[in-house]
Order: sequence, then C-alpha cells, then structure tokens
Amino acid sequence: MDFNLHFKSIAMRWLFRVYLIIALAVIAIAIILSTIFTTLIFNTVQSQATDYAQGFENLSSADKNSFYDLAISLSDEFEHKDKIEVQIIDSTGRVIVSTTGFQPSDDVSVEYSRAIAASSGMSIYRGKNSGGEQIMAGTQIVYDSKGTALGAYRWVTSLKSAYKSIGITVILIVVITLLVLGLCALSGLFFIKAIVVKLRDMGNTTRKIAGGDFKARIEVSSNDELGELGQTINHMASELETAETMKNDFISSVSHELRTPLTAIRGWGETAKMSLGTDEDLVARGLDVVLSEADRLSGLVEDLLDFSRMQSGRMIVNNVQPIDVSHLLLTVSDMYTELAVKQGIELSYTPPVQSSIVMADPDRLKQVFINVIDNAVKYTEKGGLVLVAQTREEGCVRIVVKDTGVGIPAEDIDRVKEKFFKSNKTVRGSGIGLAVADEIIKQHQGLLFIESTEGVGTTVTIVLPLYEPEEEQAPTEEIIEPLENEQQSLPIDESEENNT
Repeated sequence: MDFNLHFKSIAMRWLFRVYLIIALAVIAIAIILSTIFTTLIFNTVQSQATDYAQGFENLSSADKNSFYDLAISLSDEFEHKDKIEVQIIDSTGRVIVSTTGFQPSDDVSVEYSRAIAASSGMSIYRGKNSGGEQIMAGTQIVYDSKGTALGAYRWVTSLKSAYKSIGITVILIVVITLLVLGLCALSGLFFIKAIVVKLRDMGNTTRKIAGGDFKARIEVSSNDELGELGQTINHMASELETAETMKNDFISSVSHELRTPLTAIRGWGETAKMSLGTDEDLVARGLDVVLSEADRLSGLVEDLLDFSRMQSGRMIVNNVQPIDVSHLLLTVSDMYTELAVKQGIELSYTPPVQSSIVMADPDRLKQVFINVIDNAVKYTEKGGLVLVAQTREEGCVRIVVKDTGVGIPAEDIDRVKEKFFKSNKTVRGSGIGLAVADEIIKQHQGLLFIESTEGVGTTVTIVLPLYEPEEEQAPTEEIIEPLENEQQSLPIDESEENNT
C-alpha cells in the first residue's frame, strides 16, 4: 500500500487508540478460552480416573490386619487396568500393592502426607513421574469405621492424550486469534486508506478553492459523514463563487458610480475655469453641478461607510428621540417630487389624519425612506406610479412604498436584501442600499418586507413600533419635525440604489 505521511499519522492513531485495544481484548479472550479448555480437560481426566478407582473405596471395610489382603484382592479384580494404574499405600506412606503387578519407583510419601493433611482426605498431583512422563495422580485416604487411617489408594493416569488435545485446541485458538487480528488490521487499514484518499481529494479541492478556483468541486460518492462534509464544502464553494461574482459586480458598479460624478465635476470645473470673467451664468451653473455631484459622492461614501460599520457590527443608532413618521415621509417625498416629474412618473403621498410617533434616529430613518423611495422612482418607467402610504395599527405604524416598476424576478426576491446583490444590473447603484436599510430598521426593532412581481411592480413595507408618551412627558408639539430647508428636490442622477 502507498501510505503517505498523513495516512501514517491517522494509522498510528488508529493503531494505538483502536487496534491495540481490540488486539488486547482478542488476546485476553484467547487466553481465557485456552485456560478454560485446559481446566476442563484436566477436570475430565480427574473425574474419569476417580470413577475408575471408585471400587477401592471398599478398603474402608477392612481393619489393619486384613487391609493388605483386601488390597491384593481388589487389585486382582480391577477391570480398568488398561486405563489407569491404582496403587495401594499403607499407613506409613509406602506403596504395598499396584494393579500393574510391579512395584513403582516413585516416592509417594509426600502425596500421602498432603492427603492426610487435606480436609477432604485427598490430594491431586500433576507433573512428571520418574520416567519423565506427564501424569496426573490422585491419593485418597482410607479410614476404618473408627476414623483411623488405614492407608490410601492412589490412581495414576497419563496426560499424553490430554496434552495433545490441549495443544491442538490452543493452536486452533491462536490461529483463530491471529486471523481475527489480521482481518481487523487489514480491514482497518483499507478503511483508513479509503478515508485518507477522500480527505486528500478534499484537501486538494479546498486548496484550489482557497486559491480562487471557486468552480472546483468535490465528487461526493457516499452518504456518510465524509459525503456530508464534501457537500458542505461544495456548498461553501458555491457561496464563495456567488460572493466573488457579487463583489466583482459591486466593485464595477461602485467604480462607475464614482467615475460618473468625478467626470462631471472635472468637466464642469474646467468649463467654469475657462468661463471666468466671460460668462458668469455658465460659471454659476457649473459650480451648481460641481456641488451637486460632490454631494452625490459624499452620499455614496457615506453608504460605503455605513456598510463597513454594519459588517463590523459598529452600526448603531445614537440620536434616538420621538419623531413623527408622517412629517419625515412628507419631507422625503417632496425631495423626489421634482425628480419623478422629470422622469414622467407620478409620486403620491397623502399624510394621514392621525400622527404616528416612533422612537428613532431621524437621520437614519430618513436614510431608509430615501433609499426605498429612490428605488421605487428609479425602477419605475415613464408613465408609472409610486404610492407612499402610512397606516397606524395596534402598537405599530406601517409604511408602504408601492411602485408599478419593472419588479423583481421570483428567484431573486429572497436575495434583494443581501449585500452587493443586484437583480437589475442596468440601473445605477452599488447594491448595498437595502442591506443597510434593513439593518437600520432592525436596530429600531422594526421589520422590512419586500413583495414583487416581475413586470408588475414592487411593494416595500416597513413596520415600526409606536411610541406612546406618558402624561408627564413633553407634549406632542415638541416632537422633532424636519427643517424646511431639508425639503428640497434632488438632482435627477442623485441617491442610492436598490439591491434589486
């Protein structure tokens, strides 16, 4: 297998954190099984030998004088001489009779002493005899009716076949253990390699994305966590590609927005300079255009600054005070009346009978109204209609700006408040106006909704909570209203643009 460093790292962690534990558990199980089987074999051998020698328990019916004679008789009549050897031991610990007919050379006195000392009157020996053969021997004390030890009988059986069975079984367990460990190792390594291959592909793709190739995608071939991660990275790439496109469009749009007034300022500045002392009316007209375009530039820069503050979380409303929404709407509507007339559009606003007081920053709220009404006028063609309405509801005031303009495509309606997004790129604007307006309304605890049908028109609804002054507070006459000098019309090419 081709293991790179990354795979080695994962493999080593898997080896020590997973495989080592599995291996220890499997080896422990193998040892336990071997021990259990070995013990079972020895217990079986002991049980069989005890059953074969059971007839020698009759020695307890003899007394000290007849013990030897009965021992010889039972030895001659023993039926299982081919399976075990039984030896008769006197009270001194010496073998006096054997079922084989030969005097054994092994010293059994130690085993006899252990049997005497045991509460059960029996001792088991497992080891080698004088000939070096592996044996198991059991020594059982024989007591007379008075409880006096007459001697003992000792059965002896070979463990050759038992050890053979144990050896075969242990070898089988070892082979199975090695197979299990090998299969676990191979399956684990192949599994890890498969994961690493996918991770390597993901790493290569994410590096491409980080390098600016937002069209790079991960091939998702599974529904597991890696597949989900791949889908997430692909989604991230799609979002980055969209954001990159929007950013480029934004830069292009802002560059155009900045170049247009700068061109006008430079052109009219040169014209005014050449006309000094010869055509004062042309100089005055040029200065008016220069001032107007400078104001336009200032407004665009302010929008950019507001957007920067919004992105960094530093956009806040400071000068919050009770204001009459109807007066503010009237001021902004009057600002666009002349522009609407020049474009052949009817702009209508009828002040409500009852005033609606809200707690707001008048400059910020005016900025929102300017943005929304400017969008309505800008996207409405000649002969169209822009309606500005205000209604008071329970606990809130609803401001509606409705136009009969080009509308917004259904697939773009959910994105018009996103930064940099422009549905209609043929109309001037940076694409950040509605994003800033939406943030300002949120900071006033209000809501901004947009409904639109392509080719029919757009309706923007702003909902703000009403301010209910207490009796001890200042009378409504002190509510701040816009100054008269703010009710001036805008030049035809001024104001910010809708995100649409």
